Amino acid sequence: MRNALITGSAGFIGYHLSARLLSEGWRVTGLDCLSDYYDVELKKRRHALLAPDPNFAPVIGRLEDPGRLKALFQDNRFDLVIHLAAQAGVRHSIEAPRDYVEANLIGTFELLEAARAHPPAHLLLASTSSVYGANADMPYGERDKADTQMSFYAATKKATEAMAHSYAHLYRLPTTMFRFFTVYGPWGRPDMAHFKFTRAILEGRPIDVYNHGQMQRDFTYIDDLVDGILGLTAAVPGDVPVSEHDSLSPVAPFRIVNIGGSRPTKLLDYIAAIEAACGREAEKVMHPMQPGDVPATWADTRLLTELTGYAPKVPVPEGIQRFVDWYRDYYKI
Repeated sequence: MRNALITGSAGFIGYHLSARLLSEGWRVTGLDCLSDYYDVELKKRRHALLAPDPNFAPVIGRLEDPGRLKALFQDNRFDLVIHLAAQAGVRHSIEAPRDYVEANLIGTFELLEAARAHPPAHLLLASTSSVYGANADMPYGERDKADTQMSFYAATKKATEAMAHSYAHLYRLPTTMFRFFTVYGPWGRPDMAHFKFTRAILEGRPIDVYNHGQMQRDFTYIDDLVDGILGLTAAVPGDVPVSEHDSLSPVAPFRIVNIGGSRPTKLLDYIAAIEAACGREAEKVMHPMQPGDVPATWADTRLLTELTGYAPKVPVPEGIQRFVDWYRDYYKI
């Protein structure tokens, strides 16, 4: 049986990815510390949905604890490792930057050390579209320069890309970094816009809209994202680029790949989709741009398509309707 480690398995993306791997016959070890950054009960409920499968083995603990990951790698000999665990959130990184040093930098270091000692066939690590920072040229391509991060969160994720590249070079670890673009859907994170807007609208409270609504995001539905990740698991970096778009390193089995919807949506259109799904109009309170935020994101996904045949399937109105249906069911509204 193929054996996978998912870090952050009780998280939004980790839960969906673990469920898909289990359905395809993998044995999945899920590591999560169940941090209290947002509702711990939501994380426990996600793990509880995975628990009935005998091929799911939950491990509760911090990946940054010295030696924890190395022991886990030694005992299990993973074929596939997907590292999703991280401290997320642009605004929280302004308030509590040390959390990002510990979870994102030290935690990723521990993972890389474990992978060096017990190499998997393929190591995949999550990054973020936030690393593109102040880049104005869009759509964002993986070979674009990304040196102007606008938040400490983004800076730590860019650092993990550099750390992973160095290990891929030094120890010939086949490594793929994927940059996510604003993922949404059922079982999502309560700190994300679609969750906060839905909750406020259904409770009859106003919503805060930043940059006076003049924003756009490349929203990615969770099922499309999981399709992209699973496609990349088989696209192990080697020595030959697949095209001129390939971000394959010239000195390591390492590449960076965008995973996005490749169709940016205006924030006010996104809100309109939530209003339609909720059956209510939102009272909007307009605000200036928040520190650390960017006005727009847009993924160039040509490389992902070349590697996997990826094509996003779920448009924003449909994805939002699925989320709102889940939200009403989960919270009994």
